[in-house]
Amino acid sequence: MTDPAPSDVRIDGPWSHRDVAANGARFHIAELGDGPLVLLLHGFPQFWWTWRHQLVALADAGYRAVAMDLRGVGGSDRTPRGYDPANLALDVTGVIRSLGEPDAALVGHDLGGYLAWTAATMRPKLVRRLTVVSMPHPRRWRAAMLRDVRQTAAGSYIWGFQRPWIPERQLTANDGELVGQLIREWSGPRPPEDEAVETYRRAMCIPSTAHCSIEPYRWLVRSLARPDGIQFNRRMKRPVRVPTLHLHGSLDPVTRTRSSAGSGEYVEAPYRWRLFDGLGHFPHEEDPVAFSTELVNWLKDPEPDR
Repeated sequence: MTDPAPSDVRIDGPWSHRDVAANGARFHIAELGDGPLVLLLHGFPQFWWTWRHQLVALADAGYRAVAMDLRGVGGSDRTPRGYDPANLALDVTGVIRSLGEPDAALVGHDLGGYLAWTAATMRPKLVRRLTVVSMPHPRRWRAAMLRDVRQTAAGSYIWGFQRPWIPERQLTANDGELVGQLIREWSGPRPPEDEAVETYRRAMCIPSTAHCSIEPYRWLVRSLARPDGIQFNRRMKRPVRVPTLHLHGSLDPVTRTRSSAGSGEYVEAPYRWRLFDGLGHFPHEEDPVAFSTELVNWLKDPEPDR
């Protein structure tokens, strides 16, 4: 078997693939459809392909759906630095500009959700609407990880990432076996299909991907007591002023419902909280029809409720 390469993530489908330049790096995107831009941001341990169902659903609903690979992952550049959330959020807003659009509806899952919150706070004019999946507001995340014993335990993998080199080796051992294990453990009773899990395992084994995937989590923990982390947390006090849809699986074992549920206090705009009963950390893959229906209906709602 040949070693995986960044080109392996250009999986065939109704979408097209290309690279765009933004914020000093090159980003791979998959896009489908015409209309207002909806930009999809994946989480850990995945890449753009986690949104394959939503690309089709959004395009069918009249949107230009674009799923990007975050810095260091999939087909995007693996730079030696730049994995703090402020810079990663500038990657996102830079891609919006590079796509020639005035703004986008951002949809982010897990780490992608953290960056979506950040982008909406830092560059509000570029974010038309915000959808966050399985991730509290950054200030809620920080408080829960530090003060909620159960959330600290649920996020134990993040503390484990702080060790040098060992996590990278664990993620890539046995052709990414740990990736498959994490996805299955974090899902509800309907995990992503085996073929999808194999695809994520292979993508994690592309050289440098494991290291780049872990770097954002190293920053999140190591910066907790550093001036840059404290300054970032202070910046996130600024409220989100765009309509926000917050989606969460009731069985999510890594991000507790209680951790996410209070995030509306940071939104000074219509805010809708939706809990998917019986789903885990990946609701968009565990029940793509229910998820896509909720997302499209909310995007089309001219006056989303508070």
